[in-house]
Amino acid sequence: MKNKVCILGSFNVDIVARVARFPRGGESLMALGSTLGPGGKGANQAQAASRAGAKVHFVSKVGKDQFSRFARDHLSSSGIHSFKLYQSEEEPTGNAVIYVSQENGENMIAIYAGANKTVTDNEVAELAKELTDAGVLLLQLENNFSATLNAMKLANTLGVKVIMNPAPYSADIIPALQYMDVITPNETEASLLSGIEVTNLDSARRAALAIVELGARCVIITLGARGALLYENKHFIHIPAFPALSVDTTGAGDAFNGALAASLADKQPLAQAATFASAFASLAVEREGAANMPDRRQALNRLQSKI
Repeated sequence: MKNKVCILGSFNVDIVARVARFPRGGESLMALGSTLGPGGKGANQAQAASRAGAKVHFVSKVGKDQFSRFARDHLSSSGIHSFKLYQSEEEPTGNAVIYVSQENGENMIAIYAGANKTVTDNEVAELAKELTDAGVLLLQLENNFSATLNAMKLANTLGVKVIMNPAPYSADIIPALQYMDVITPNETEASLLSGIEVTNLDSARRAALAIVELGARCVIITLGARGALLYENKHFIHIPAFPALSVDTTGAGDAFNGALAASLADKQPLAQAATFASAFASLAVEREGAANMPDRRQALNRLQSKI
């Protein structure tokens, strides 16, 4: 199937509070507003990849609670091509509490993974039939790592390109770098993975080289307002950021990764795919809500405006 992306990832219920600024320790603040909506890196990236033009098959796991129907209803109405939702007998649907500061659009997030951490070997094995005609498998680290590792190995066996978004960071990925075609840490994750604090382009270059030394094939370090740094085949390419009026950065990384996967599944070169993903992410930060993604046409228009 042309442009097909498979995603094994998390579904969370996001409880978002908009605040004038982040509270200090022990301080209570009156929120300016709050919402309850769909989230989780897996679900957000599935939405992004779908809106960016890919045919997406999404696999996740929820609890047997009031939010499981919420998850199914959201995915059914999302435009995602297909999905499979497993249910945990022991754990609730994952959830996240998010503060979004109105000062600068930055966010603070606390996540309880719940059912996302209970994906079984058999559930991963069932992904094989969907991977057989896919171009890309996109993964993050909000599921139990044993399942994520098995999914990578399965994709490698079937010749499917693996993109790893190592968030939230875990050192578990270091022995598994060999199974990833592209790894996409942000500044914090790249710092933790490489042992080099990433603060600018120069330190990002040194971190990327260190990550490759650990066994990575190709690295894209996302740098927020500074764009992204790509290291591929012993060459660096700086992917510029696109000007944006930042409203909510919560879903920026998910927008980038979903759009990158969609573009790679469309057989675009990596630098071109990363540039498209940068344009797509710049549109995402202009919207409230991590799951509120732009579409392919809007991203292409923004790309064209930069040329």
